[in-house]
Amino acid sequence: MISLNATLILFVVLFGVIGSMRGWAKELLVVFSVILSLFVLTILQSYVPFFKEEFATGAPETVFSLRATILIALVIFGYQTPRIPQLATSDRVVRHFLQDALLGFFIGAINGYLVVGTLWYYLAVAKYPFAFILAPDSATSLGQEAIKWVAAMPPAWIAATPNIYFAVAVCFVLVLVVFL
Repeated sequence: MISLNATLILFVVLFGVIGSMRGWAKELLVVFSVILSLFVLTILQSYVPFFKEEFATGAPETVFSLRATILIALVIFGYQTPRIPQLATSDRVVRHFLQDALLGFFIGAINGYLVVGTLWYYLAVAKYPFAFILAPDSATSLGQEAIKWVAAMPPAWIAATPNIYFAVAVCFVLVLVVFL
């Protein structure tokens, strides 16, 4: 059995390695897709009647599945970056191997934290509804540490009502400055 803390760290490193191979520009698009998924979920659970009711009264498994599906779908679209010739030949995103690999690793690690941390947060909110994932035991020091980590996961601070709007605005500014 492996703890959720160790799983998060393993995925952060794995996403970092993937990021170093893909480059910082493509990894930045994945950051934007995670923030977009948090924004979409905030809008759906605040303003769309069906989702608002489902998130409030639905079964924990269903609520987790809805949130995870939206997150994973947008992350997959973020990883499936289009082949845009203007983007590939632009001086702003041209690959300088060492710099690109290091920055790609760093942004990829952030993506690991954003994606896996968000899924962990949604599991905690749903009170770990699946039998194959156990909730952290608050009687142990590792369990207490895991409970503290949940409070630092992305939805806890990015998806707060004013923060998500600022995050989306920053993403749009970065798209305009970096990619256009």
